Amino acid sequence: MTNSSSSIRLLATDIDGTLLNPQFQISEGDLLALRRAHAAGIEIVLVTGRRHQFALPIAEQLGFDLWLISSNGAVTRSLAGETFHRDMMPAATCRRLVGAMQEFRGNTVLTFDTEVKGAIVLEHLDEMGVSIRRWLEKNMEYIEFVVPIEDALVSDPVQAMFCGTMARMSQALQALDRAGMDGTVTVLRTEYPERDLSMIDVLTAGCSKGHALERWAGHRGFRREQVMAIGDNHNDVEMLEFAGHPVIMGNACEELRGRGWTVTRGNDDCGIAAAVDLVLGSLAIVVGG
Repeated sequence: MTNSSSSIRLLATDIDGTLLNPQFQISEGDLLALRRAHAAGIEIVLVTGRRHQFALPIAEQLGFDLWLISSNGAVTRSLAGETFHRDMMPAATCRRLVGAMQEFRGNTVLTFDTEVKGAIVLEHLDEMGVSIRRWLEKNMEYIEFVVPIEDALVSDPVQAMFCGTMARMSQALQALDRAGMDGTVTVLRTEYPERDLSMIDVLTAGCSKGHALERWAGHRGFRREQVMAIGDNHNDVEMLEFAGHPVIMGNACEELRGRGWTVTRGNDDCGIAAAVDLVLGSLAIVVGG
């Protein structure tokens, strides 16, 4: 990787496991590094599996204007609320998906692109694990319980999500393989083994962090070789494959390793700052390390 700051024009970073440390905060070193990059003329975009509204408090901490690619690429929207692009899942496709995944109805969450009650829909909390319950409790003002969940599909959702323990979601992935949805949906997974938490995001076909980042870079006039992307999990693969300068966190999942991508420090040790320092001319991370 070149050390010239002029070679990188767009820096895309994941949030959870990447920008946020294990205490779910932005470390001071990472915050200052992103501000330095912004001041140097590098555009920062946050690319996350979170809903836009749930990513906003993180983005606002950075202290400068930026765009967010949220819901794993389904929505691209500014900090001020201007929408650039949306990839919604057709309600009919989602209804078929939910029908094919009957066994996992208690693990199913639907999200909609609205910021009122009903933005998040599920039938009940009984089968949700501890980690997901915490997330849901933080989003309670947006949650509506609908039985059967199909009754909520009066408009196109952003996505369907299946969440639960690693073992339960391994079974869900197998069920998805048997569901015959190929070509109509994109299946992305995010796993945190240390929390026994797995989330399977099902979006409309062709929707991913990578597709959204490519679309945004093209809109802004940036070539692939001018894009750095930083991530740590399975749902970051497409984004990292698109970027001319892919960087994975020291705490990255096994799937991201062995591809020759640059490895920065972990999210517990200001890995973002180390990657930014390299861009700005400091050899703070090693290739393949």
